[in-house]
Amino acid sequence: MGSRAPLILPGGRPNGLLRAYVTRRVYVRLMETALVLVAVFSVLVTVMTVVWAVRRPTPVVGVEAAPLVDATALAAQIGAEVRAQVTESAANALKLNNDQFLTLAAERMGAVHEKTKGLLDPFSEQMRKLGETVGHLQTAHEKDKGAVGAMTLQLGRQMSDLQTSTTTLTEALRSSSARGAWGENQLRNVIELSGMEPYCDFTEQVTAQNLAGDRIRPDVKVRLPNGAQLFVDAKVPLDAYLRAQEATDQTVVDAELKAHAKALEMHVKALAGKKYWEADGEPSPEFVVLFVPGESFLADALRAEPGLLQEAMNQRVLLASPVNLLALLWAVAGGWQQARLADNARTIAELGTELYDRVGTLLDHVDKTGRGLGTAIGAYNRLVGSVDDRLMPTMRKFPDLGVGSDELASPSDIELGPRDLRAAELTASTDDASS
Repeated sequence: MGSRAPLILPGGRPNGLLRAYVTRRVYVRLMETALVLVAVFSVLVTVMTVVWAVRRPTPVVGVEAAPLVDATALAAQIGAEVRAQVTESAANALKLNNDQFLTLAAERMGAVHEKTKGLLDPFSEQMRKLGETVGHLQTAHEKDKGAVGAMTLQLGRQMSDLQTSTTTLTEALRSSSARGAWGENQLRNVIELSGMEPYCDFTEQVTAQNLAGDRIRPDVKVRLPNGAQLFVDAKVPLDAYLRAQEATDQTVVDAELKAHAKALEMHVKALAGKKYWEADGEPSPEFVVLFVPGESFLADALRAEPGLLQEAMNQRVLLASPVNLLALLWAVAGGWQQARLADNARTIAELGTELYDRVGTLLDHVDKTGRGLGTAIGAYNRLVGSVDDRLMPTMRKFPDLGVGSDELASPSDIELGPRDLRAAELTASTDDASS
């Protein structure tokens, strides 16, 4: 048998209790072997005794023979005594071995307990911390669970409201009048988003007449900066499209989308026949815009019928989704902005010319005012000279005569004069005025 690896404790020390157990097992094995040997020896002694008793010499005649001993009984008696001795010895040895093993085991267990009593303290501390962490996690989980439950409930309500709104919108769009009003409202939103407000750049529901004399009524007429006009008409073919959305069979979906594209093609032909660009003889781009108020409405129709776009362009009809129409109107709004800038530039030039003339007149008045101030200062200085030379000598005699006691203050001359305008233009005009 191969050797077994000793049991190793967490500290790296072999288990002394295991060694004691192994020693006891070896001792028991030795005791069993000794008992077997004693039993064999007893059997041999018994056999030899029996053989000796059987082969003992026959007693001589005349000589008083000793009483014969029954060999079998003797052998049995000897065997019983031997077995009793062997059993008693084995029991004593086993009891002694058990006592020694228990004593050794108690000592070993005490030593192991003393050495390992603090070995599990870190593990216990870690388990305690782990328990606290698990408790915190459970508390947070309960809070999050409540929050998630509330959010789920709120989301469910919102989804229900959305489903209700979607169903209501779908039912409303099945009506042709409702679809027309919705398409016109979408068109109005796109135009307002592009900056083409109703009061200045487009007119809703106008009525015009083409060269053939037919009355036409587009949804919107957008006025261009050069005086031309662009007509836009909104169409909402949705019957087949809604059926395609409700179908689950791909074959049915493809057939309904084909019907949707066919309905849009019918609108293209009808709109092309009205020839909006001939309305009232006013200048207009030779095409009309057919506005489809949903990106997916137009995209699915073109996917089902790829040649529809080219066919519409051949008939002078421009298919436009909200994004395409918004880009087109942005371009028109940019043209209007440039036209306004050009008009403003002319107005600014006219105002500049007028302002230049008015500034010239103002500067002429300033020059005249300066010259008037110079004349007034000269007259003032002459007045002051007259006061000093003629009036003050007479006034100074009154105090000597007992009239008045305060000294009169003499006015002083004004040495500063108005500054002349030195601009060449003003100098020339002053010279002309002097001459």
